[in-house]
Amino acid sequence: MTAEIDLENGRERPGRRGLLPQASSAAVEFKPNTRYPDPSVQILDPGFTRYRLFSASVEQLASGFRWAEGPVWFGDGRYLLFSDIPNNRIIRWDDAAGTASVFRQPSNFSNGLARDRQGRLIACEHLTRRITRTEYDGRITVLAEGFDGKRFNSPNDIVCARDGSIWFTDPPFGISGHWEGDKATPELPHAVYRIDAAGRLSQVIDKMAGPNGLAFSPDEKTLYVVESRATPNRLIWAYDVVDGGAALGERKLAVDAGGPGAIDGIKVDEDGNLWCGWGSNGSPQAVAADLDGVMVFNPQGKAIGHIRLPERCANLCFGGAKGNRLFMASSHSLYALYVETRGAVY
Repeated sequence: MTAEIDLENGRERPGRRGLLPQASSAAVEFKPNTRYPDPSVQILDPGFTRYRLFSASVEQLASGFRWAEGPVWFGDGRYLLFSDIPNNRIIRWDDAAGTASVFRQPSNFSNGLARDRQGRLIACEHLTRRITRTEYDGRITVLAEGFDGKRFNSPNDIVCARDGSIWFTDPPFGISGHWEGDKATPELPHAVYRIDAAGRLSQVIDKMAGPNGLAFSPDEKTLYVVESRATPNRLIWAYDVVDGGAALGERKLAVDAGGPGAIDGIKVDEDGNLWCGWGSNGSPQAVAADLDGVMVFNPQGKAIGHIRLPERCANLCFGGAKGNRLFMASSHSLYALYVETRGAVY
């Protein structure tokens, strides 16, 4: 076991792995469950039974962040990248060493991260209000920074399709204050955009309150988008992908979070289930309901599983050597759980 850093006095002490001393918040104390099956992995419907591994439990991989978001797995390097937005940095968690380190700082208050079809890092940046690509030699290429002569609000989450197109959401969260970027007045409506393989930008949704997480179904015939400011409840909409993948058609309601629930980032597994970063809306009712963690819905929109965490989960991804390790970026910490499924391959 490696040493952690005492965030109060800077000295090393035996303890959890992967803590960072610089620009960190307090680390969250976590005591893993010692019995199998892990009671924090709850089966809400028999359909979830096949995905829960009897002898796997939730692990805390690193802690001490201010707001962990946007994880993406790099299997060729055996590491995970995720954003620590208020600290203006991207963190690298190394699978071989089991430690976390700074990958990029400053990161322009990056949020959602993804890999394109060539394996390059794609980032949503709040501060610069743009989408960038990191080339193999480390150079930064700007893919998009505005639409119709106006600046984006604050690109939030992102996904890459098989045809080489890049889809991202653009709510105003990063410009609403001085915590995750610079405060500014929105110039564009809350929207969802598509960059095609040739670099052409189009606006595919322009009427949605706080578009947030997004993900494709395994066959890419459906795009799921979280409407995180819908009232009274947070919603996930399912859109038909039409025109050879270039546009969106009819939408239908896929998931209703219910009054106290809040949805953030989402991923889809190879069977079409939605794995959703989940938490409360901050009300006493929601806190009492102990909603924090990850909720899993089947393709019909029925809740089938709940992975309970001590913190609200903002975003998640599948990774690991066999693609069956769920990484959960959750407020101050990074958690992981092995499951019996893998992420849909885009």
